[in-house]
Amino acid sequence: MATLRSVVRGVGSYLPENCVSNEELARTIDTSDEWIVQRTGIRARHIAAEGETTSDLATRAAQAALTSAGFDAEAIDLIVVATSTPDNTFPATATTVQANLGITGGAAFDVQAVCTGFVYGLTIADNFLRTGSAKRALVIGAETFSRILDWTDRTTCVLFGDGAGAVVLEATMGQGSIQDRGVLAARLRSDGRHKSKLYVDGGPSSTGQVGHLRMDGREVFKLAVGMVPQILHDTLQDVGLPFEAIDWFVPHQANQRIIAATAEKLGLPPSKVVLTVDRHANTSAASIPLALDAAVRDGRIKTGDMVLLEAMGGGFTWGAALIRW
Repeated sequence: MATLRSVVRGVGSYLPENCVSNEELARTIDTSDEWIVQRTGIRARHIAAEGETTSDLATRAAQAALTSAGFDAEAIDLIVVATSTPDNTFPATATTVQANLGITGGAAFDVQAVCTGFVYGLTIADNFLRTGSAKRALVIGAETFSRILDWTDRTTCVLFGDGAGAVVLEATMGQGSIQDRGVLAARLRSDGRHKSKLYVDGGPSSTGQVGHLRMDGREVFKLAVGMVPQILHDTLQDVGLPFEAIDWFVPHQANQRIIAATAEKLGLPPSKVVLTVDRHANTSAASIPLALDAAVRDGRIKTGDMVLLEAMGGGFTWGAALIRW
């Protein structure tokens, strides 16, 4: 039966010019390149310049995605920005991106699901497109996490970086089978009981201050490896596919050890895993589209490939999406 699908038409990314290596961090923080690489796989991260905002990064990534898609900005009638580090409490960063791109129609709003934000945003946009509420969408993950880090806490500040990634989706009629291009299935979850394991100790309603990121790394690792495989299994089960059918696994780029442990649990070989955390660290909602853009540009992800996305973030939130590229 004919079905509307949300097909990826373009992908783009942007990383701030300032790239900080582990060796550079070790000059001011009690850490070392060996310690960071061994525990996380991270070798460098990008830090936004003074005055460079989340909307600036998001706009650059959006422009790259539009160029990739071959669309003018006016063709977009929905913008969803996933971020935990907005420019302002309000308005939504998405509306600033909308104005930057010269778009005056459609809707624009932010989604806050921390590291799962891009998967949440993609799923929301997919629902808009499949119901006919929009025709073309920009889904953007953008973060300036450097602004909420405690740079005296070596257990967290070495893990994160700034960046943005974006995809352009277009509502396209498919046959209603798993051979269709586009988003084929998605699942979202959350469990607020785990808030204390990964959170920011501030906010407008609680302290009136931005606050800093706090994390219980061991608990996050344990829960991530335990929770994520089930939602991936359920997402594939929704379309009747085994893990062997996956061409590329594109997880949230948080920690190489978490990614490796999850892939091993699923029986996915390293050759099918897109890994970019080493070059930009954990960029929260931006990490999946950054990885997607890297894998598309270097020719790994091709039209027709089955791509499985996965993320887990503070809240806790977690989710997965299956896309025929």
